[in-house]
Amino acid sequence: MKAYIRHKFGGPEVLQIGEIEKPTPADDEILVRIKAISVNPVEWHRLRGTPFFMRLATGPFKPRNKVIGSDFAGIVEAVGTRVTKFEVDDEVFGEASLGSFGEYICVKLHMLARKPENASFEEAACLGVAGLTALQGIRDYGKLRAGEKVLINGAAGGVGHYSVQIAKALGAEITAVCSTGNIDFVRSIGAGHVVDYRQQDIHQHNGQYDLVVDVHGNLNFSDYRRMGGRGVMIGFVGMGHMLGLLLRKAFGKIKIEQFTAQAKGKDLAFLAKYYSEGKLRTNLDRTFSFEQLPEAIAFIERMHTRGKVAVRY
Repeated sequence: MKAYIRHKFGGPEVLQIGEIEKPTPADDEILVRIKAISVNPVEWHRLRGTPFFMRLATGPFKPRNKVIGSDFAGIVEAVGTRVTKFEVDDEVFGEASLGSFGEYICVKLHMLARKPENASFEEAACLGVAGLTALQGIRDYGKLRAGEKVLINGAAGGVGHYSVQIAKALGAEITAVCSTGNIDFVRSIGAGHVVDYRQQDIHQHNGQYDLVVDVHGNLNFSDYRRMGGRGVMIGFVGMGHMLGLLLRKAFGKIKIEQFTAQAKGKDLAFLAKYYSEGKLRTNLDRTFSFEQLPEAIAFIERMHTRGKVAVRY
């Protein structure tokens, strides 16, 4: 089968299309023929091997895993003997640790769910990493409740635009932080109030919120303390910033959660349910072809996407 292979760390240019063996599902696995994927910041970090701590899992000097990629949507091609929940020809989506930059992928049961009927493969492929991060960050770590006020910093991007919609579905009052050009967009998906960071310094913003969610990753400890009763840190601008904030948090009274989203079948099914009910949608900024996958990664590295970027196989 065709797949994008890399033999060294570097930018999108190190990815080359090659032939690898088509995987065979184990007894507890599902083989999916991929129809679309999405790309996320984690892909370019794995590709470049930065920050350096990423190499603890991927290899210190050269990558152990030739094929990367997390998000996918496609059609079940085969199932293992112990799999009863899915059948051949089911349309599914999900998130794997690695391996979606190819034509087929084998995954465990907890890594996928049925694709919403009202979502295209491209739209569903975007729900994995970003959707799970938004859901678990807002609901589980942020513990957002109906009627609470939430600030979402970085509201127009992949995780951000899902976070706004999930917060709205949970009944929160939302203030979105975005650029001037994205004001109408974030309002259209549920933000009741907007802070335009081009017009107002977020580090001087004095709004009061039950929850502050930092998707962009540039808020400091003083920002959380000034604005929020509790916080969730999803993104970060650098290791120094993250470690400094976590260190101050350890000695402060503000509850700030930092986490890595986990693939859970029940949470993927929750996202699918929201999508089917019209509470959640994917805004596709751009769609690339399989041959343009390196271009898709270069596009998201510029960090100005509105919603998500998909790659069609």
